[in-house]
Amino acid sequence: MPYWAILLNFKKEEGKKVKRKRPLVLLLAFLLVAVSALAGCGSDSSSSSNRKTIRIGYQKGDPLHITKSLGELDKRLKEMGYKVEWKQFQDGSALIEALNAGSIDYGRTGDIPPITAQASGSKIVYVGAGHSKAKGSGILVPKNSSIKSISDLKGKKVAFSKGSSSHYLVVKALQKAGLSLKDITPVYLDPSEARIAFEKGNVDAWAVWDPYTASAQVNAGAKMLVSGEGLTTDRDFIIASKSYAESHKKVTDAVLEETEKAMEWANNHHSELVNKLAGELKMDKKTVQTAVERRVYGFSKISDTILKEQQSIADLFYELKVVPKKVNVQDAVLK
Repeated sequence: MPYWAILLNFKKEEGKKVKRKRPLVLLLAFLLVAVSALAGCGSDSSSSSNRKTIRIGYQKGDPLHITKSLGELDKRLKEMGYKVEWKQFQDGSALIEALNAGSIDYGRTGDIPPITAQASGSKIVYVGAGHSKAKGSGILVPKNSSIKSISDLKGKKVAFSKGSSSHYLVVKALQKAGLSLKDITPVYLDPSEARIAFEKGNVDAWAVWDPYTASAQVNAGAKMLVSGEGLTTDRDFIIASKSYAESHKKVTDAVLEETEKAMEWANNHHSELVNKLAGELKMDKKTVQTAVERRVYGFSKISDTILKEQQSIADLFYELKVVPKKVNVQDAVLK
């Protein structure tokens, strides 16, 4: 057989082999990709359990900030093999966003952000609750105001942050006086904007919380028309990523227990606490002292009483259409 015929025949045979091998090669390639994908999924699902850095969100002057400043939680978690990464946030909504994005594992907010988060489908859980801050929350009026009671607010402009604890306080105060939001002119402003409007006389009253209430009283002579006592509790909450908290029970216990201890320290060391917070908040000591002395610090697990309080807020905000759907707060409590 001529050389060229032999060569041609050889190439034909090789072509057949390649064709026979191609399905096998494709199958092997598919299996390799599938195994890699499964391995990737496995590493993603176990990454939080293997990760040794615990990320905690806080806001200036809040209970977790105090806990951070004392350093005892860092020490305890270090003994457990963890490092703590603290992240500061400007407000509760930004902290919730970070929890949803997986940027932090635990954080502190007021009573409203967890409700709005749950209503929007966020997978968060309540870990613990602070003592009431109702004495430091209230509705302020200027020192020379003719407004003497909640009934006098009828037809007046009242500033508060929409969907906040102050929003709830205003509604409850009006209800007690036989009024509703329809009887006033709500002016929805965040605290910094509301303070300017209040001091310029652009609003008749301002509902807010400490240290803003204390600052307005100390520096502007504002009068507390009514405090939150008997109307709201205005609590702090430690919340967490549901998946992280459930798979790290010992870490979760440590965070709550050390925060409880830090709050005990705060109650027994007012002078040191005032100095610490005045520097962090960049506020005068008299304002901070006013806020500190009318508050009892504390943290504990979620009780049935606290659960009912949160549920009543959630129900009211659903009625007011502040949140898009009805929520069952119990579903978001760490089991």
